[in-house]
Amino acid sequence: MGSGKTTHSKLLVERLKEEFPKKEVVWTREPGGCEVAGAIRKIIQSNEFEEEIESVAETYLFAAARAQTLRKVVGPVLKRGGIVVSDRSYATSVAYQGLGKGLDPKHVLEINKIAVDKIKPDLIFFLKLMPGESLSRTRDMGKDKFERLDVSFFAKAMDGYAYAKKTFKGKWVDVDASKTIGDVHEKVWKSMVELLRDKKFFPRRP
Repeated sequence: MGSGKTTHSKLLVERLKEEFPKKEVVWTREPGGCEVAGAIRKIIQSNEFEEEIESVAETYLFAAARAQTLRKVVGPVLKRGGIVVSDRSYATSVAYQGLGKGLDPKHVLEINKIAVDKIKPDLIFFLKLMPGESLSRTRDMGKDKFERLDVSFFAKAMDGYAYAKKTFKGKWVDVDASKTIGDVHEKVWKSMVELLRDKKFFPRRP
């Protein structure tokens, strides 16, 4: 949170569209991306409820939104040969609802197993930023209940991301989010190009 992931995911989409104008490139987010998932997002992230959502219930809600978006948005684009760039993935559930909120990360992964099925990311960019700095960027927004959590939660979530990194071995790219927007984008873009060439998704440009 506060690392610039939304900014950089959208910059990546813009760059892909410029470089490969004949390909379908779609941006989405978790939770969200379609009508049903968007409604679930409002429940999960709203500050309106006095009742706190239990961590296990929250995990299932995230998984439900994820299952809907993957099948209604992501899967169809991939079948048409396009590219999907997502703002977050189920790695965040492992970090937030897992170690962040005290659930066993193995259980979080098991809950998401059916939700995700075979639609898994080819590459994950982890924009690394110290919890204190990331919170200083988001505290004044006030629209997301997660922004109200203290630094200890985000410190535990960082351990959760370390756990998730092992799950996504070979697909995980650490990016120093304290750098300039331009530096971060170039790091992301370089890794993206390497992936596309390895998968022979696009011909090498002259």
